[in-house]
Amino acid sequence: MIFASFFRALGQMDDPRFRRVLWLGLGLTVALLVAVYAAFLALIAWLTGDGATLPLIGEVHWIDDLLGWSSLLLMLILSVFLMVPVASAITSMFLEEVAQAVEDRHYPALPPATPAPFWDAVRDTVNFLGVLIGANLLALIAYAFLPFAAPFIFWALNGYLLGREYFQLAAMRRIGRVDAKRLGRRYRLTIWAAGVLMAVPLTLPLVNLVIPILGAATFTHIFHALQSRAEGASGPNRR
Repeated sequence: MIFASFFRALGQMDDPRFRRVLWLGLGLTVALLVAVYAAFLALIAWLTGDGATLPLIGEVHWIDDLLGWSSLLLMLILSVFLMVPVASAITSMFLEEVAQAVEDRHYPALPPATPAPFWDAVRDTVNFLGVLIGANLLALIAYAFLPFAAPFIFWALNGYLLGREYFQLAAMRRIGRVDAKRLGRRYRLTIWAAGVLMAVPLTLPLVNLVIPILGAATFTHIFHALQSRAEGASGPNRR
């Protein structure tokens, strides 16, 4: 079921609505990373001023430049780990359009969905962004102590987070937040496994940039499959 959902989503990647969400998400992600870097440089300039006094050396004026270039290197390194989580979180604001495109093509008989209110979507995106960045920054410590296990830690962590979030987004449109969480808990291992399938390509440059779109489409299919399975399993109990 997971692979069938994945390949159905992959077959729709030429949809114009998918491409629109992709470019919106990437543009906002780059803008956010640039803004964070600019704020970081401003903080360095404020802390170091025009010069600094070092023991045995005296006053020097190149500290802020050195820190500035060092910070650029640091931000480039961190962006490798943070680009995709940030892109995933920001893109989640627009995944309603992806889910609707999937349902229009594959589930045309469904009634209109109930999208989340805009500010609720913004709040969920901010929360998701904070969790993703915090978890991946903490994971950097684990990577340092367990370098050989780093890919598996990355896949397991981001698979869990992406799976939970994308399933929730797909399910809430149809059954509401409370029932979406209940269904997610019931099939949490399946959702985690599907999330890991999304997380593995995150380590491939360029390919990782389309994962938020592909993940949203895949989990829309997975939600409908799991909902049908849950309804089928509860049918005999109702009789």
